[in-house]
Amino acid sequence: MKLILRSLLKLKRTSKVIIAVLLICLLVRLLPYFAPIRAADIAQNHLAMQFSDRNGLPLGTLLTRDQEHTSVVPLNQVSPQFIHAILAAEDGSFYHHGALDMKAVIRASKEAIHAKRIVSGASTITMQLARMLQPVPRTLSGKMQEIWLSWRLVAGMNKDEILSAYINRLPMGGNIYGVEAAAQIYFSIPASELNLAQASLLAAIPNNPTYFNPYEHWQRLKQRQKYVLNRMVQEKYINGAMAAPTSSTNATRTHTEKVVFQSRQGGIIAAPHFLFWLANQFDKTQTEQNSPIRTTINRPLQQFVEAQVQQVISSLATNNVHDAAALVIDNQTGEVLAYVGSPDYFNEAKLGRNDGVQALRQPGSTLKPFVYELALEKGLIRPNTILADVPAHYAIPGAKLYSPTDYTERFLGPVRVRIALANSLNVPAIKVLEKVGVETFLERLHELGFEHLNQAPEHYGLGLTLGSGEVSLWELARAYLTIARQGDATPIVSTFSNSPIQNRSVERSRSPKYTIQNSTTIWQLITNILSDSYARATAFGVDSVLNLPFPVAVKTGTSSNFRDTWTVGFTTDYTVATWVGNFNGEPMRQVSGVTGAAPLWNRIMLHLHEHQEPAGFPSPEGLVQLPVCAISGLRPTPDCTSVVQEYFYPEDKSNYERDNQFNLPPEYDEWLAKQQQSNFTSTSLRILSPHHGDLFLLYPGEETKQKLEFKLTGNKSAPVEWWLNGKKLDTNSANSLFWNLRPGKWTLEAKSGEMSDKVSFQVELANIKPTRRGFSISNN
Repeated sequence: MKLILRSLLKLKRTSKVIIAVLLICLLVRLLPYFAPIRAADIAQNHLAMQFSDRNGLPLGTLLTRDQEHTSVVPLNQVSPQFIHAILAAEDGSFYHHGALDMKAVIRASKEAIHAKRIVSGASTITMQLARMLQPVPRTLSGKMQEIWLSWRLVAGMNKDEILSAYINRLPMGGNIYGVEAAAQIYFSIPASELNLAQASLLAAIPNNPTYFNPYEHWQRLKQRQKYVLNRMVQEKYINGAMAAPTSSTNATRTHTEKVVFQSRQGGIIAAPHFLFWLANQFDKTQTEQNSPIRTTINRPLQQFVEAQVQQVISSLATNNVHDAAALVIDNQTGEVLAYVGSPDYFNEAKLGRNDGVQALRQPGSTLKPFVYELALEKGLIRPNTILADVPAHYAIPGAKLYSPTDYTERFLGPVRVRIALANSLNVPAIKVLEKVGVETFLERLHELGFEHLNQAPEHYGLGLTLGSGEVSLWELARAYLTIARQGDATPIVSTFSNSPIQNRSVERSRSPKYTIQNSTTIWQLITNILSDSYARATAFGVDSVLNLPFPVAVKTGTSSNFRDTWTVGFTTDYTVATWVGNFNGEPMRQVSGVTGAAPLWNRIMLHLHEHQEPAGFPSPEGLVQLPVCAISGLRPTPDCTSVVQEYFYPEDKSNYERDNQFNLPPEYDEWLAKQQQSNFTSTSLRILSPHHGDLFLLYPGEETKQKLEFKLTGNKSAPVEWWLNGKKLDTNSANSLFWNLRPGKWTLEAKSGEMSDKVSFQVELANIKPTRRGFSISNN
């Protein structure tokens, strides 16, 4: 009896242990369901990005941050042949077991015990996915972690989701991951179009991607393909065994079918700067890689522009020119057709990765059209206004006196608005900006999309119209696109709306905010001026690279110290912007906008219109053309030596009819005094030298050497008489004469018939010996 009781107690204790063990096992098995891994938790966020041009031609692929070529496609966009092949090769009963295949585990254990070594594995597709997600060492501890992660995957995902995550992560050789990336690289087709031969070869690679590399170990891969096809026969995905080489079964035909692997390309075919810029315009984690991103780039045009950039830079190498950039835009749609950021993106030694399209540089004179447009819009100047291109001096706080000059260091005197803008004259542009106001002009530039001009107006000063700020070629092209569209501001578009990336909205958030109010006519007038090859002949000549055999509007720019040269222009069809300079900031030698960036611009424009010339620009609406004297901008007089046509507002026509009197104001005096012969005479007499109130110092011993020039301008109706302190000077000179300085207060008067002019000046003895010959002027 005692023996029976002891047996019962022992059985009871054993039962408790067994129940406890079973409960623990059940609890362990249920724990994954409290921490499931769902498909969203393991979504592949960092993907390689494939780009095509507007016609579907490949541009290139940008790899992930880890330099992996990875693409993701839904399971329903993968060829069934590949799904069958990978299932047969890796886990034939995938849809019939859980995270673990217990039959395979038992079979592998028996084989290992019998052979005293591991003969076959028992890893399921779920377990392989677990290793991909969290690599662990091949130890007992690592295997337990793998099983635990596999259970969590099964707890949160169905079979299709697990298989989809698996085939999109398969190592396919080198840095290629996923069936879609492999299909695109090896065969240049999407995964959905893989046939049986291609699918079985790709399914053979993941077992050992290095050992079965198709480019290096083709025979090994073919042997592995034979295994995959045999497994597909066994799993009844296809019929016919590979053991019968003479049979005509599907498997045999597939194995002997010739499959051509594409040679691996370098990754980027064209437009590298554009692709990297575009990739940064959106959140990669929100991009679905269903197909290559279709951009607006025209690949043949892109490759042509890239070649021209390299050729132009090569031709300018002796002038210390090493870098260039170019941008081509379709005026009708705002689409980017070509985007070149440097001569060679892959040349790191020459800073090739710098993007000259987006880099900030001083724009030189390329902003001038916008200040003239604003002044015309506000009525501060008229189309026939005469501006003074004469020496001018501006006081700048904390700096020396600023005296702007032009590239030629010459001054033209009175010039029409057309001549001032077309020849890119600096002083008239500054005078127009004075009328407009720096703050007002800066606001307009912001409206036009120059977002990097973000300093206070005082920071730029009047130099803003000469390029004292920094802008990008992208911003310049966008602003000139507004001119080309006659004031209709539009964003630049870089992808099509059916692409995964909705880049239109990205660009629109930074696009121009300028809304035109009845100023189309003024933009048409600016276009008319910029397309007037005769108007710009003074600065650029009659046969420069800016003159093309069809209507084109263009503006050049050169920054200070010749570090940047620009040319931006447009036809009715295209806008082209070019920059030539050095990324490292070194100045170029003997290179300006017309010799640096303009030849590149010229080549691109000619190529764009090689087969069809653009339409002409429309004439400014509502304006009338009238003959004017080229010097005065007024109705020609009989003695006018040059008559041209100029636009007028209708309301100015009455003034034109009655007013042809032109008198140069005093701001021209300094300039007139330096002219040897001048057609710019006034209808009244004016003494140009000396100025009223001047004080001259006379040095001892230099009395006979120091002379002062009396200089006169104006239309003289009678012989000129010079009077000094009421005494007539005995001279036959008309426009000028020299007088020996003598101490005293002097009043100089010039008379010619009924006309006269008078100034007063003073001469004093100096207490020191002069250090140089001539006289000095004391400013008091």
